[in-house]
Formats: sequence, C-alpha cells, structure tokens
Amino acid sequence: MADIVNLNQARKAKAKADDKVRTSENRAKFGRTKAEKTLDAARADKLKRDLDGAKRED
Repeated sequence: MADIVNLNQARKAKAKADDKVRTSENRAKFGRTKAEKTLDAARADKLKRDLDGAKRED
C-alpha cells in the first residue's frame, strides 16, 4: 500500500523549499556588504577622475 500524504503539509514543504532556493539565488545576486559597495563606488569614482584627467581639450 502507498503511504498516506497530507497534501496541505506537502504543499507547504514544497513552498518552503522553493523559498529557500530563491533566497540563496538572491543572496548571490544582491548580497554584498556595505564595505564592498563602498569599495566599488570608490573604484568607479577613481576611474572616472583618471579618465577625466587624461582627457585632451580641443
């Protein structure tokens, strides 16, 4: 005989597993520390300043 499955519990377990997968994807995509964001912004500013400083005027 087959095991009896509570469909409500199965539905909730599947939703919880899907949420876990989605949160791990979001952590990889958006999960950066404030220090990393600040460092990237500083690097972008420095690159912009270096490019503007090397620009030749006509």
